Amino acid sequence: MSAVREQLPDGRYGRSADQRADRTLRVVGAVLGVLFLGLMGWFGWYYVVDNKISAEMIKFDVVSDGEVQVHLEVRKDADVTGVCTLRSRAEDGAEVGRKDVRLDDAVERIDRVYSIRTTAKATSAELVGCTAQ
Repeated sequence: MSAVREQLPDGRYGRSADQRADRTLRVVGAVLGVLFLGLMGWFGWYYVVDNKISAEMIKFDVVSDGEVQVHLEVRKDADVTGVCTLRSRAEDGAEVGRKDVRLDDAVERIDRVYSIRTTAKATSAELVGCTAQ
């Protein structure tokens, strides 16, 4: 008589190699997902809480071929000093003017118009950013 070999059912005597690989991939994916969420939370916390100066450009006005006026509103703690950078661009996108505005006033809100001298006719102005010092 010949011995007939029976095939054992899958999963009866431990996990197959495919099941172990699937579980490993799930664990790695979960760990990477948690790290990503932690990183996004840290960036959000830094942006909302640690940002000492908040500024907004209300409007700009091209006064002449050599000047742009920018209406800037800044909110900060009274004891914080810093710098905001304003930039003006021509129609082709080239930068034609830049100005760093010092924020030394011991107030919480600054609402002021600043003039940027330009090297050519500007068509736009923008707030590049603010940094606390």
